[in-house]
Amino acid sequence: MERNVHRRQFLKQVAATGCLASFGIGPAAAGAQENTELPNIILCMADDQGWGDMGYYDHPFVKTPNFDAMSEVALRFDRFYAAAPVCSPTRASVLTGRHPNRSAVLNHGLPMRPQESTIAEALKARGYATGHFGKWHVGSLQKNSPVNPSRFGFDEWVSGMNFFDRDPLLSNNGVVKRYEGESEDIVVDTAIEFIRRQAKKKQPFLAVVWFANPHGPHEALPEYEELYEGKPRAGYFAEISAMDHAFGRLRRAIRDAGIRDNTILWYNSDNGGLAPTSSGGRAKKGSIYEGGLRVPAMIEWPNGIPAAHSTSVPCNTSDIYPTLLELTRTRVPHNRPLDGISLVPLIEGGMEFRAEPIGFWRYPAGGRSTWNHKILGRLQEAQQAGKEVGQAGRPDMDAGEINRTYPEDEFPGHAAWLDWPWKLHRKRKKNSEDVSLELYNLERDPSEKNNVAGRQKERVATMRQELEKWQTSVVCSLNGRDYR
Repeated sequence: MERNVHRRQFLKQVAATGCLASFGIGPAAAGAQENTELPNIILCMADDQGWGDMGYYDHPFVKTPNFDAMSEVALRFDRFYAAAPVCSPTRASVLTGRHPNRSAVLNHGLPMRPQESTIAEALKARGYATGHFGKWHVGSLQKNSPVNPSRFGFDEWVSGMNFFDRDPLLSNNGVVKRYEGESEDIVVDTAIEFIRRQAKKKQPFLAVVWFANPHGPHEALPEYEELYEGKPRAGYFAEISAMDHAFGRLRRAIRDAGIRDNTILWYNSDNGGLAPTSSGGRAKKGSIYEGGLRVPAMIEWPNGIPAAHSTSVPCNTSDIYPTLLELTRTRVPHNRPLDGISLVPLIEGGMEFRAEPIGFWRYPAGGRSTWNHKILGRLQEAQQAGKEVGQAGRPDMDAGEINRTYPEDEFPGHAAWLDWPWKLHRKRKKNSEDVSLELYNLERDPSEKNNVAGRQKERVATMRQELEKWQTSVVCSLNGRDYR
């Protein structure tokens, strides 16, 4: 942990001196950005909302008036991808700009390594107030944990381990409390209180607002359940409408605080949906096919995006980190490999295609059960008894230890390489040397039904080489080489 402490001290020093080293992206956004105040940033994320589960995508019955209203003034991403088909890994990608396998978040419930640098740390060093509200799921929520939100750069937090719904237990800066009400409203209420305080102080802020819905257990209020009586998966859609209502209150609070014009509000889901019918492609959550990765996403920012428009350029959650660094003219003193790219050229209207491919890889590693009410319930009992103990006996105190070496010439699991419009799948079963390859032209075949690998052998060979080169880099990071 000593290396990690020194790195954080260095971030504070460079912020004070203004000597921030380049981390490899292009020059900061020019033009209007040079002469305006730093933008406020709000990153919102849903849990399990499928790509097509939005009113603005002409869903047959889901009601999302507030999301629809934002889509009418925002930059809408029609081909936005989660970095992974499950929740914790995607959250790690948002925080770091890196594929989650690099930071050992191979599956749900696994903690992110404390050696990683996050967007919250970078912006805090830049002078931002930082807060996290809602689902955490990349580490512990104990005060003394090396992987709680404080250790990753958040000044304050009201957070849950994983999914939670009505009257949840949440950790308020390490102290577990019972909150009354609908989970979406609680998350938004705590975020609004933070936002109002920063607006009064005129301090730029980063607010990460991660909903625990529409993930189960689907305990929406009757007013939302009534909207979908007799519909399939009624509880799921009721939670989307409840989240939409809370999101609308958040947008109004931004406006009422007088900060709407210079606030970046970025919304997306953490993985594909629960039903292939509205997931945006083949399969659903948990899959590397389109339905497991493609998610709804949009950005509202009047100062930087004066008119609504949409883009079909492929983008993904790892792009959030480098984009925000460039928009805030923030340089980070490390040269670790990033997997995301800055989307500033896209925001400014000068990016018609993606120059860098996107890699996906579901490594065959087990997840970890993280029942919010069980873990935080035990921690609350211990705190009330005057004790500070591990959450369910495991406070992730060993999260930064790298005590396993992964083979750097074997790539088990299901991976894919997206170089628009082509997407190559590489699948290798665990404990098997057999590799199968599939190639799809997503422009012609968005549902990935027609495998043309046999007719595109040269393309397959080139893309496979690029994919495996990227996988080698990812495994080197997983083995800890980036921290040396």
